[in-house]
Amino acid sequence: MTFLDTPSRQTEKQFMSQVIRAAKVLGWAHYHTHNSQKSEAGFPDLVLTRRPRVIFAELKSDRGVLTAEQRAWIDELRACGQEAYVWKPKYWSAVEKLLR
Repeated sequence: MTFLDTPSRQTEKQFMSQVIRAAKVLGWAHYHTHNSQKSEAGFPDLVLTRRPRVIFAELKSDRGVLTAEQRAWIDELRACGQEAYVWKPKYWSAVEKLLR
């Protein structure tokens, strides 16, 4: 499967792998906290950088719902002028467009 394919019913973990794979191919550096137990609740799953841009992305399965803390972080980042998104597999074409 190439990073352009989006199988239906992807888990969040599978989708994360797809996004990271695409980001690497397209020249983005990425950060993901693998063990968030002691981290601030709700901080976005991914931080992607490719000069001059920084993207904060919360990833969800197609059925996933944001927690109040996740919504608060996204809203705060946007209020500070940052690119902050909630990405789901069903939005793949928009995600890919943002990464290109």
